[in-house]
Formats: sequence, structure tokens, C-alpha cells
Amino acid sequence: MIKRLQYFNTIVETGNMSETSRIFDVQPSSISRQLAVLENDLGVRLINRNSRNIALTEAGHRFYSYSKQIILDLDEAKRVINDLQQVPSGMLNLSVTVGFGEAVIIPLLPKFKAAYPDVDLRVEITERIVDLIEENTDVVIRSGNLTDSSMIATQLATNDFILCASPMYLKENGTPLAIDDLVNYLCIKYGYAGWGNWFLKGEKLEKIEIENSIEVNTVNGQKQLVLNHGGLALIPHWAVKNELENGDLVQVMRDHHFCPYGKDTAVYAIFLRRELISPKIRVFLDFLKENLN
Repeated sequence: MIKRLQYFNTIVETGNMSETSRIFDVQPSSISRQLAVLENDLGVRLINRNSRNIALTEAGHRFYSYSKQIILDLDEAKRVINDLQQVPSGMLNLSVTVGFGEAVIIPLLPKFKAAYPDVDLRVEITERIVDLIEENTDVVIRSGNLTDSSMIATQLATNDFILCASPMYLKENGTPLAIDDLVNYLCIKYGYAGWGNWFLKGEKLEKIEIENSIEVNTVNGQKQLVLNHGGLALIPHWAVKNELENGDLVQVMRDHHFCPYGKDTAVYAIFLRRELISPKIRVFLDFLKENLN
């Protein structure tokens, strides 16, 4: 049946049975015979033909649109299956953030490389906006909302923020208990891409007014400042997990939920919207989801 549809589509597109027979390298009589079988199966004439001309019937016009789509869908299905069978290989270009990228993604890359030795990695560590097309970047890992419909964002991890300080700083300055107390403390802010503000998360975001602050453009900079008793920091939990466990830092105001930007603080892998995702990108995304969970 598929071969008959291919013959029919080609007859329509070339307007010539002889050309169709040449394309498929079969006798014109075979093309004519298969077309007749198709018409018999459908119970309708698709093409009026004589020795020199062919013309689509009304039924032929209508059937062609469906026949063409069937073959397109079949070709797409074959490509998908073939893609699944391919061994991931080639250069995978990544862009990761200074904070999450260095602390969480980079340490996982040797394990990924060991699992997929034919995939080479090129990593840019940056906070700037990356143009995936212009810069030939396969995957960008960032936090927050995605607004570009030409891309796909798949969530990799949550990105919970906590308010913390060193024990020494709290001993010298006291522990804040309420939002209004924060005006009396030095607050260490992450001042990149509009994330310098602090918000209290509830039914709606409530901006927190901060009067005394130090602003730094990397999460690691925040971490070093708070470890050296520089004040209170609103910082991702992943960045200070070990320091909280060993007592170098203390979480304060645990009953409050904070964030430095919009409600969506999750970490996403962002890539271009395509009909097919290349094997190297697909296995990398699967790897991250498995290992970050």
C-alpha cells in the first residue's frame, strides 16, 4: 500500500507516469498497474489518463493531500526510530551559570563523559544571555521563566532560596525574627539580571525593603561574604548545603519563604525547538534529570 501511495504522489508531483517510472526504476506498465490497484481498493478513479496526458479527478485532488501527509508522517517516524538507534556522538556545546553551573553541573560532567565517550563537551560558564542559534549552543542551563517560544525548557531541579548568616554575625547582631527586622541588618544581595531585590513568597510576591546592603554578581561571592560574617544572604540552598550541615552557616527565619525574583525559581535546561532532538542532547538531558534528582 505504501509503495502505491508513493507512486501516486510522484505521478501528481511530476505530472508524468514515465518520469515516475524513471524515478522508481520500474516499468511504466508497473506504475500503471499499481495505480489501478489503488483505485480499485478505494473504489474511485483518482487520475484520468490517456497516452499523453494525465489529470487528477476531484477525488484525486482530495486524496493527494492525505496521501502526501501519510508519506511525510512515515518518513518522520523512520527518522525518529533511526535517531533512537544512533550512538550519541559529536561536540555538545553547553552554557552554564557561574553559580549553579560550577557547583552542580561541572562536577557531573566526568561521569557523563565516562558514560558517553563519543560525546565531546565544550562548556561556557557565564551569566549573560546566550543566543543558541548565533553561538551554536546546544543546551543552556538557567533559572527562572522562559519567554521565547522558539525554545523548549525542561526543568532539572528546584532552586530553593534560604536566608542565612554565620554564627558569629548572629552572635554580634542578634537573630532576625520578622520581616521588619531586616532593615537593621547588612544584607548581601545577588545583583545580576535584576535579582537584587528580595521577595517574600505567599499568595502573592511581597517586595522586601532593604536599606543596608552589599551587592555582588556571583553566588560564590555571596557565599564568601556571608562565611566571613558580612551579613545576611538570600542564597540558593544548593550553594550552602555543606556549610549548613557543618555549622559554618545558620538558616534564619525558617518559616518564611524567600526568592530574589519571580515565583518560578527552578533550574531549566533550555534548547531549540526542533522536530527531532539529537541523540547527544537527549542523553545529556536524561543524564541531568537522573543525577540531579
